[in-house]
This record gives sequence, C-alpha cells and structure tokens, in this order.
Amino acid sequence: MAAEIWTVVEMRDGEVRIPTLEVLGACRRIGDAVGAKVALVLAGKDAEPAGREAAARGADILYLIEHEELAAYRTEPFAKAIADLAAEKKPNAILLPATSQGKDLAPRLAARLGTGLASDCIEADTDSAGVLTFTRPIYAGKVLEKISIPEARPQMATLRPKIFAPGEADPGRQPEVVKVAADLSPDVLGKTVKETIKASTGRVELTEADFIVSGGRGMKEPDQFKILEELADTLGAAVGASRAAVDAGWRDHQDQVGQTGKTVTPTLYIACGISGAIQHLAGMSSAKCIVAVNKDPEAPIFKVADYGIVGDLFEVVPALKNALKETQA
Repeated sequence: MAAEIWTVVEMRDGEVRIPTLEVLGACRRIGDAVGAKVALVLAGKDAEPAGREAAARGADILYLIEHEELAAYRTEPFAKAIADLAAEKKPNAILLPATSQGKDLAPRLAARLGTGLASDCIEADTDSAGVLTFTRPIYAGKVLEKISIPEARPQMATLRPKIFAPGEADPGRQPEVVKVAADLSPDVLGKTVKETIKASTGRVELTEADFIVSGGRGMKEPDQFKILEELADTLGAAVGASRAAVDAGWRDHQDQVGQTGKTVTPTLYIACGISGAIQHLAGMSSAKCIVAVNKDPEAPIFKVADYGIVGDLFEVVPALKNALKETQA
C-alpha cells in the first residue's frame, strides 16, 4: 500500500471552496492509480460537518485539526499545524489549490518539510511507484515544463483552479475521522485577525468563474466599465481587468488578471480593449474560449483569441449584450 496523498481544505464563510474539491478529485484519481489512501486535511474551528461533506467526494481519511487560533486563516499557525501532522504521518504527496491561500501556504509547508514544490500546475500524473510528474506553464505560457520530485517527500504542488474535475459526491462514503491536537504556542501565532471585511460585488470570484468579461486601457475611464458589468450580468460572469486598468485606478487589484494578478481558466473569456501584453496572456491564455474585442487589428490579443472582433468596443459590447438578451428571451 502506497503512502497517503493529501490535500488541504480551504474554506470561506464556513464552506469548503470549489478549488479544494477539484484538487481532491485529482488526488482521488492518483490514489486509485497507485493504491494510495486519499486524505483531506482540515485546519479550523467547529468545521467537522463541512469537512465530512467534502470528504464524501473522494477522501478515505479526514484529518481534523481544530483549534481556537485556526478559526480564520493565518499563515504561521496553519503552516505549523499542518507541517507537524505531515512530519508525523509522512504522506507521499500534498497537493493544494493554486489560490491566494494555497500559494501562501504551500511554499511555507514545503520549506518546513524540506521538500520541493511545483506551482500552478495544469496536469498531474503518476507512475506505479507513486512518483508524480507535474506540468506547469512557464514563460507566460509559451512553454510547458514537466517537474518531478523523485526523492524528497512529500511531493508537493499547487494545482490551477478550473482545470481538474471535482470529485463526485458519494453519500455512502464514510471517511475515517482522525482528530489531531495542534501545538500552537504564542510565539508561532504571529498576527491576530480581528475582523474580515469583504468587498462583495455580488458576482462569482474571478478564479472560480466560468465566464469572465475583462477590460483594459481601451476602456478609457473607470465609468466605462459599466458596459462590461452589464454584459457580465447578462452572462452571469465575473468582471476582470488588465494591469493597465488597475494601475490607472479604474478597478481594484482583486479584479486584475495576469502575471501579477490572478490566473484564471474560465470556459469563456471576453477581452475588451485589452492589447494582449504577455503579462496579461499569462493569466488567461488557458481559457477554453477567448473572444477579443479591439479596434486595432494588429493587437497581440488576436493571436490567442478563438474569435476576434475588430471594432469599437463601445459599440460592440452593447450589441453583444442585446444579442444575448434576445437569445435568452
């Protein structure tokens, strides 16, 4: 029997986030291939019901690390609690979602455990011995790099959201629940979270969106993003922005798509007034379908677009919205 394969639960508002379920699905597939048990590691407070529900999607074991100081995510307490458990149980691999939290936690876990880390991976395969091979895009997506960690254990990686299929719910699955005591002395607690203030737009979060409408410098001014929001409302989409639009103060940084923003993999990505700088392409080129709207026929965005519209976005976007509404009606 091969060693265990873990994923770490990421929660929001008391619920397990979809990227965690996607990674759990990938772990289940790998576990089945090598005969390994799949474990879900949940650090939190009063989170057992949510953990059990998530574990029913493919986990054999639910490691439950409950502590007052783990009620809200903080880097150091989470890293110590999970690394201590990993040092004891010695899993073969630990996979996390490549979300903001996953990208923050994974390298710290890897450093504590003395192992390597493959980040933002889009494929994960294994051989019969349980050695994983990860594929990740580099050089803004121009090259695919394959990484394996043949000796150090655990093997670690973060997996890009919206790439892997989440595990199917199985009400009959009864994972073993192992409750773990966390040793969190005051010197490792670091900062204290007093309050979490959310800026809610009422739309799905960018990295979890199936449809995204993004605007760039071609929007000309912040108020013009209203037409993108109207199109997004028609589609049920999230609204993104290029770095140029964010740097100009037109959109919040949480809306930024690109190398220094968020990496997204939606079913549909509509780029409006975005030239297609390589930094932006790094964050969205893996979208399943890309539609570009730009009045410059030589804009680099058209090289990666599945469909291109050369025209004034202030005419094209409202026309798209109206056409969609007519189709929906």
